[in-house]
Amino acid sequence: MILNRRKTKKIEKVILLNSVTMIGRNTFRDFTSLQKVVIPNSVKQIDSSAFKGCTSLEQIVIPDSVIEIGSNAFSGCTSLQEIVIPDSVTRILPLTFSNCTSLQKIVIPNSVKEIDEAAFGGCTSLEEIVIPDSVTEIGRDAFNGCTSLEEIVIPESVTKIGYCAFGGL
Repeated sequence: MILNRRKTKKIEKVILLNSVTMIGRNTFRDFTSLQKVVIPNSVKQIDSSAFKGCTSLEQIVIPDSVIEIGSNAFSGCTSLQEIVIPDSVTRILPLTFSNCTSLQKIVIPNSVKEIDEAAFGGCTSLEEIVIPDSVTEIGRDAFNGCTSLEEIVIPESVTKIGYCAFGGL
């Protein structure tokens, strides 16, 4: 795939083919017109900052084949409203969904054991989060600044909550 960086501001939709197994670091970073991405089941990894700053991204379906979503992968995707993390993911890395200011709902599967530093920090529209019993650690600033959260249920499985994990509520 060859992308002309000067024209990336105009791309609205990306459909990846089955030959793609990884979305590399910064691949679609700051594609500000990108609204929709179709990721095939062949993708195993979404690397750091892959979609960072895609301010028009409204819809993305992450297939069950993805086992790792890198830090900052969707940071600053200010139009993203809902995301479902696949059962194959075991850890939500730092800043993965930070500053997704339109994100209202997140579904975290039972496979996730750790929610890392500032994973959802600054998600000011986040109203609903269900932390599954599989989670044992909630990192520093994980939900800091999520000012629309009304209720948080922390399961007994959680043994460590980092500094300011729920700060600014």
